[in-house]
Amino acid sequence: MQIVETLNEGLKRAYTITIPAKDLEARVDAEVKKIAPQVRMPGFRPGKVPANLIRKMHGESLHADALNSSIQESVDKAIRENGLRPAIQPAVNLNDDYAAGQDAEVKIALEVLPQVPTPLIDNITLERLMVEPGEAAVTEALQRIADGQKSYTTATKTYKAQDGDQVLIDFEGKVDGVPFDGGKGEGMAVVIGSGQLIPGFEDQLIGLKANDEALINVTFPEDYGSKDLAGKAATFDIVVGEVKKPGETKIDDDFAKALGLESLEQLTGLVKGQLEQELGGLSRTHMKRRLLDQLAASHDFEVPPSMVEAEFNQIWAQLEQEAAQEEDADAARAEMEKDRDEYHAIAVRRVRLGLLLSEIGQANGVEVTAQEMNMLIAQAAQQYRQEDRQRFAEYIRNDAMAAAQLRAPMYEDKVVDFLFDKATITERSVTREELEAAIEAEDDGGPSGDHVHGPDCDHDHDHDHAAAEKPKAKKAAPKKTAVKKDAKAAPADAAPAESVTTEEANPVAKKAPAKKAAPKAATADAEAKPAAKKAPAKKAVAKKA
Repeated sequence: MQIVETLNEGLKRAYTITIPAKDLEARVDAEVKKIAPQVRMPGFRPGKVPANLIRKMHGESLHADALNSSIQESVDKAIRENGLRPAIQPAVNLNDDYAAGQDAEVKIALEVLPQVPTPLIDNITLERLMVEPGEAAVTEALQRIADGQKSYTTATKTYKAQDGDQVLIDFEGKVDGVPFDGGKGEGMAVVIGSGQLIPGFEDQLIGLKANDEALINVTFPEDYGSKDLAGKAATFDIVVGEVKKPGETKIDDDFAKALGLESLEQLTGLVKGQLEQELGGLSRTHMKRRLLDQLAASHDFEVPPSMVEAEFNQIWAQLEQEAAQEEDADAARAEMEKDRDEYHAIAVRRVRLGLLLSEIGQANGVEVTAQEMNMLIAQAAQQYRQEDRQRFAEYIRNDAMAAAQLRAPMYEDKVVDFLFDKATITERSVTREELEAAIEAEDDGGPSGDHVHGPDCDHDHDHDHAAAEKPKAKKAAPKKTAVKKDAKAAPADAAPAESVTTEEANPVAKKAPAKKAAPKAATADAEAKPAAKKAPAKKAVAKKA
């Protein structure tokens, strides 16, 4: 076997490998001897089939196996002997005119990870913004819980429905006077003003009484889940069964006991604890962004173009999805195009920060333990059907890239915690509004990172992950929003498909997402009934690593 380097430019490497025909033949001969005792052929005793006949029967497949294993070994040898750390899977190509009996010429091309300079982490200074949940915030949270437990009592037959009332209706939807599939239902409970139905539907229930009949005129949103209904005008013939008025929920010990707790004091304590956790998360987000900014400002090194391109493509695809939800999708895409260079710079930052955090973790013994990895697998498996969870777990354990993608967020959090421990941190008390304003200012103003789900340092598996911001697609003028940034890992495309879709159609209760089948996700069929409003697309989804 001969390995010749043909390219060594920046982070790009290329090699030509020649595998002699005699080496391939030797592999085939060895395999023939190995399988001969198991070969059965009429006219021969078991294990006595001549080698030439075995070659005649299985020669083509044996040669293909020998060639594939030789190529894999040669690529591994080239990487090992040259001390390479591939950034992506190498491209491997066998010469087009190869035929059995000839030497095999294999060309491999790859990008390698850069030599990351020694991270500068000894003089990091950060500020932790502290917010204590006040009595008003706790009271407001308790009231939200009470509102969610609201009960309704049936009103008199002459009572006219008002905003906040619950109305039970039978309905039949039509487009151009023709009923459509799934547009009919009975006894659906609608709370006026809840926004659970498509725009304009609930408002037309105001003033109706029990046993009233009415014609509701609406237009389905352009981005409605059912393409057959999207953007179309429709009518709904409805009959009101009952009108119910909301009762007042008193927040006391009995209310807490109804929730399975012992007292209002216990409920209040739990609510306060949840608020403290939420505020602590916001404070950590702010401090993490400042940390990433400092790391980005003090480190600059070349990053693999292929990793940047993969990261940019992921960002761009998610921005495209967001733009499609805008009223003027073409204008939104035009705004995106103006900022293409900015999004590319964000991708570069993500990859560089990911490699940097990975280097910091490796140099300081940060790791995700086997026990923690098992916990992550068990948690991720919950999104799949019961019968598929074991198969999903085996998939993760047998696929290094998928395992690294799952491990990355926890690993990154550990690296960040390590850096927090080393940093000099001062604390300053602020209000929640001030903390949120500080985070929002970062969203609007600069390349700050938010929730970095990041770099798994598994160099042995050739895929360090990146960290950085999450850009938000800009809307068409005049509703222009600034680029919003946070961070996530940018793992290789190795994980199973995970998108479960449910078209939230019509007034009835929205359908729960189907449990996924491993390793691919199951797609829930869209509900047939059309009156419920489609959940709005989340903004700023292009997270970074």
